Amino acid sequence: MPKKRRPTLQDIADQVGATKMTVSRCLRGGDNVSEKMRKRIFAVAEELGYIPNRAPDILSKATSRAIGILLPSLTNQVFADVIKGVETVTEPAGYHLMLTHYGYSPEVEERSLASLLSYNVDGVILSDSQHTPRTLRMLETAGIPTVELMDTHLPPFQQAVGFNNVKAAYDMVSEMIRRGRKHVVYLAVRLDARTLQRQEGYTRAMEENGLKPVTLRSEQRSSFSVGATLMTQILEQNPHTDGIFCTNDDVAIGAYFECQRRGLAVPQDMAIVGFHGHDVGQAMTPRLASVITPREALGKRAAEELLARLDGRPVTDKVIDLGYQIEAGGTL
Repeated sequence: MPKKRRPTLQDIADQVGATKMTVSRCLRGGDNVSEKMRKRIFAVAEELGYIPNRAPDILSKATSRAIGILLPSLTNQVFADVIKGVETVTEPAGYHLMLTHYGYSPEVEERSLASLLSYNVDGVILSDSQHTPRTLRMLETAGIPTVELMDTHLPPFQQAVGFNNVKAAYDMVSEMIRRGRKHVVYLAVRLDARTLQRQEGYTRAMEENGLKPVTLRSEQRSSFSVGATLMTQILEQNPHTDGIFCTNDDVAIGAYFECQRRGLAVPQDMAIVGFHGHDVGQAMTPRLASVITPREALGKRAAEELLARLDGRPVTDKVIDLGYQIEAGGTL
């Protein structure tokens, strides 16, 4: 199907009886036209369905007023909250967001970044802290401000805003042990870098208390059904388990549903703990125990740092740790 011809500046100019240059200046916010003509230009532009073509701007200027964001998941509430935080800063500042999805694949992230950079974005927000060599070379070559999210454990490429996944997992599992749990199993899904960092914190807490760490892994994306399936495997393979620490709340809630189905009392028979503090877990009864993370605040701070650097201000803190909260809820 051939692409439909878009209305042009000349089409608007022909209808309002002005030059194309006058129309262009008016639509860009110029004040060198009369109020009557300005209203006429905007009315005709709306009537025609005019869509601005920013390609000339991108080619002729050093800035595009666009921020690129690379997301590993479009279904995970974590990243929806992050975007909400980013938009509270970028929208009032006149920047628009260009989002791309890479499904936790470093190779797809590499291709997605190349696409974003081809649009001359002014800055990039990355959702991971581990990248392919080519991704790092492209970021070096682009020379634009970059912020990585969700991780303060690894050294950042330029700057990171997040929290320490290893310490968060360690603190939560230590609290489970303090409350009497001796056979805690870690449910790991996706197996991305953050999931493995949480496993590191879990393992450290178990071993420091003389307990045996047991991890059940799945490469599937997190979901209620995956949590229920893993819970079934635990009950069959590790019947002495008295607590589970899950890589996120979706898995934890699925495990809780499976316990309900089997008549297991939570937390009396089985303590269940998640990660991130999603709304559904905090609204259910009993309230899900979880590591509460400041996702919206992370997005907001990342955008603030990025825009500050676009304004020429230097990086004052390479790593910005916004912390987390241990919430025992009613399942621990």
